[in-house]
Amino acid sequence: MEHSLLTNALIYLAAAVVAVPLAKRLGLGAVLGYLLAGMAIGPWGLKLIGDVQDILHFSEFGVVLLLFVIGLELEPSRLWSLRRQIFGWGTAQVLLVAAALFGAALLVGIDWRVALIASLGLSLSSTAIALATLGERNLMGTPAGQAGFALLLFQDIAAIPMIALVPVLGVAVADGAHAGGWQNAARLVAVIAGVVVGGRYLVRPALRIIAKAGMREIFTAFALLLVIAISLLMQWVGMSMALGAFMAGVLLADSEYRHALETDLKPFKGLLLGLFFIAVGMSVDFGVFLAKPWIILGLVLGFLAIKLAVLFLLSFRFGIARGQRWLFAFLLSQGGEFAFVVFGAAATARVFAPETGSLLVAVVALSMVSTPLLLLFHDKVLEPRYRGQNKREPDAIDDDNEGHVIIAGFGRFGQIIGRLLNANRIKLTILDHDPDQIELLRRFGFKVFYGDATRIDLLTAAGAAKARALVLAIDDIDDSLALADAVRENFPDLPILARARNVTHMYQLMDRGVTIIERETFESALQLGRRALSQLGFGAYRAREAMLKFREHNKNSVDAVYPYYKDREQYVSMAKRARDELNAMFARDLKNIDKETDQGWD
Repeated sequence: MEHSLLTNALIYLAAAVVAVPLAKRLGLGAVLGYLLAGMAIGPWGLKLIGDVQDILHFSEFGVVLLLFVIGLELEPSRLWSLRRQIFGWGTAQVLLVAAALFGAALLVGIDWRVALIASLGLSLSSTAIALATLGERNLMGTPAGQAGFALLLFQDIAAIPMIALVPVLGVAVADGAHAGGWQNAARLVAVIAGVVVGGRYLVRPALRIIAKAGMREIFTAFALLLVIAISLLMQWVGMSMALGAFMAGVLLADSEYRHALETDLKPFKGLLLGLFFIAVGMSVDFGVFLAKPWIILGLVLGFLAIKLAVLFLLSFRFGIARGQRWLFAFLLSQGGEFAFVVFGAAATARVFAPETGSLLVAVVALSMVSTPLLLLFHDKVLEPRYRGQNKREPDAIDDDNEGHVIIAGFGRFGQIIGRLLNANRIKLTILDHDPDQIELLRRFGFKVFYGDATRIDLLTAAGAAKARALVLAIDDIDDSLALADAVRENFPDLPILARARNVTHMYQLMDRGVTIIERETFESALQLGRRALSQLGFGAYRAREAMLKFREHNKNSVDAVYPYYKDREQYVSMAKRARDELNAMFARDLKNIDKETDQGWD
């Protein structure tokens, strides 16, 4: 179906706006949303778009910009600090997965060139899917998260030589000739040297001159010009545009304009990369799937089985905790975005037939769809089983604990309290449920015990009946309230000092008779607010007085609203009244200050 440019843009944007938020809401991720949007509007869906190849070629510039931004992020110092994880672990993962897939392909009689490109492309994982999942699950700081990030970073680097390898194999397949090879190699070296020298001695001065002009749109235009020019230059010498973009990014990685370039190009990268995924979704040949459904499903299952097995075995070498090994394998099991680029380049270079490319694209797309299902299987089936297997018995607690303080929860909040009390020679009994955290704290000399603090037998063993106080610093709100209930029922005379995550949590603790409560971010936010006032020109005394008045008013307002917090309408009304009173109080203060200033009292 032929449409004007604006009509096509309308279709693409409408499909993305509908499909991507829906996919993210279902936990499938933005990439899958774009792919599904493309499938819906493409030749095998609603047939709103007919000519897929033109838009696919245009949208490939999104991948070029992505590689440029990746290059910008690869500062030499950052790479050096992660060198073992990135280049050691990353190399092992890519080579072992590719070797396993390559061997399996040869066993079933596939041509070695096709098998090589297919196995290399399938060894890559989806950076977008994996990093988004790590962020959503707050796993970036875990061994699995750190290993996954390092591997994804290496895969982004490894995609460059893979893409560069495709034309070499294509030439060999197409004509078997290597005429002019030395001339092409010399021209390539000359161009790379020119790019390096030009990036160091020409591009940076040009950026400095343009930045002094103070016209942001020209700066953005120059950034796009730089990426396009270097990409086309690399294409002219027979290499991929993506390689040129990556080189340009690396050259500017330590430039003072790196962040400005990244910020300016980010909207273009996001839109064009989304358009690229939509085009990939449209190009999925469901005719191949309908013609060979069992073959494709068999390929998907075989690919996932091999890649999962290799990743799971590597997780032992990477030092990933037992309970996170399958999660690590599931996160990286799918095919990646760059596989589309590799297979597209291979089809163009005639390394394999377009039908084979369509088959492999379908395999990658279906493997991406499988990732949320595998993660759901992990959450519902594997994680509870590992949790049960890894659960250890509560530690035995010494009975010599009279006159001590119990701290339940020794995370970032509880540690500050514990260190303060410990420095003042207060005996502590610390309860936590994180085995890794406990072992670490014991190395620092803290007396920490493993166990669920809401259990009455553990509280009794910890000496709750003889303790001077209980510091309730558990992160989870439900667990915090459960512990407060248990203590109030079984140890009614034990004073509780509690940490509240928010005002509602504070009210729920007050319902249980807890009177000494601190909101975890309130005091620190007040102190930063006082320093912000000082930075904005307020005198030290005036900034401190403003902070103290706000603190007093806020605490009084919280107490006044407490009886009504379960009545939503009354709660909102009381909160608005408190806000208006606060604004009126500060308005009076400012008026008095202005009057004193006019009279020369300041």
